Amino acid sequence: MEPTNESQKSESQDTKWHEDDSHGNYDASNIQVLEGLEAVRKRPAMYIGDLGMRGLHHLVYEVVDNSIDEALAGYCDHIDVSINADGSITVQDNGRGIPVGIHPTEKRSALEVVMTTLHAGGKFDKDTYKVSGGLHGVGVSCVNALSKILIATIKREGFVWEQTYRFGDPDEDVKKVRPMEEGERNGTQIQFWPDDTIFNETEFRFDTLADRLRELAYLNRELYISIEDFREEVDNLRDDYHFDGGIVEFVDYLDESRTPIHEETIYLSDEKAAVPVELAMRYNTGYSENVLS
Repeated sequence: MEPTNESQKSESQDTKWHEDDSHGNYDASNIQVLEGLEAVRKRPAMYIGDLGMRGLHHLVYEVVDNSIDEALAGYCDHIDVSINADGSITVQDNGRGIPVGIHPTEKRSALEVVMTTLHAGGKFDKDTYKVSGGLHGVGVSCVNALSKILIATIKREGFVWEQTYRFGDPDEDVKKVRPMEEGERNGTQIQFWPDDTIFNETEFRFDTLADRLRELAYLNRELYISIEDFREEVDNLRDDYHFDGGIVEFVDYLDESRTPIHEETIYLSDEKAAVPVELAMRYNTGYSENVLS
């Protein structure tokens, strides 16, 4: 039986459809799986917002937030940030120090797991951190992914430990550097050089970082925070922040150029469902309001 014109037409369309599909070259081999921190380096703006000054400084905030979590847990009362002459940033705290032992399931150092795995850290364990300020961030692993070099120095268990990373990958295993000296406290130090092939700019601004650190000191009244700039083009800038009055002092600072209606700042604090809340407020003669939360 001879094929009809209609069947010939249908067969021709089917053949063409399959040909077009093959020319598109979309099959299982086109599905990419980005391992480790590849996804961050491939699409960095998804993780830090942008590749300009805002994204650059966000790297520092991520590292500082880890130290803030140690402070909120009651293990840290000093955070020191330095802008170094070689273009790097150093953030150092006197918390417990990131664990360096072998992780029970990953079978490698917990430090390496934290530095090379997204969403890895103690803050997801309710027994490790009752309160955390950094759960919505991307973590220090993202900072590692977007750095040319990152050096993690840990002080705990009586020794100083160190591991170096390049473009997110460890150079070597965690190494024991030396015994801790008498009186030397535990802590974590992260020094990193942002990757200039990713960021539009890599020069940190003292004022931008200082403003953020000042706010964090107001919000954490028992914390001492410092920032120092060691670059040659500046005259060794340094600021130290510690505010016993906490957010009451913060409101006074925000309102210092306005005429207050009442002398003392109103302060309230309470805790409901294990969520502590603090409120400080003051009325002034201005026509606008400034609400921060």
